[in-house]
Amino acid sequence: MLDEQAKKTLLRKIPHGLYICGVKDGEEVNGFTASWVMQASFTPPLVVNCVNTKSQSHAMIQSSGVFALSILEAGQKDLAQQFFKPQRRVGNKFESVDFYLGETGCPIITDTLGYVECQVVGVVEKGDHTVFVGEVIAAGIHREGEPLLLESTGWNYGG
Repeated sequence: MLDEQAKKTLLRKIPHGLYICGVKDGEEVNGFTASWVMQASFTPPLVVNCVNTKSQSHAMIQSSGVFALSILEAGQKDLAQQFFKPQRRVGNKFESVDFYLGETGCPIITDTLGYVECQVVGVVEKGDHTVFVGEVIAAGIHREGEPLLLESTGWNYGG
């Protein structure tokens, strides 16, 4: 029998970085704070990005087949928080954020450690999140620094 409290406690102990995932569909762009992300292969370079199936960004990734991950720096909790809310509630999340469009056409936030842009090469649809496997097709460094970790924010996303 599954001990629900133990499951919740231990799953929340899995460490995660925080990223702004930039997405696009045609001319429309959006972004969300992503934490269920990890590298999955050296050759080819693959990244796994797990996205809530109910989100607008999920539909945009499905449609375009691309996404970009801007890597947040320790201390950028406010920026991460800005991208947590659904676009339909807050409107354009990029309004007050300096960004540019990458090779994929996805938005990349300028004030971050850097970014990777990915072409979706695999999809696993299970549960309430879809696992998008992205091949890294572009990357760039904006500055040196330590990444923002979910644990340091006091927030929970998991369990």
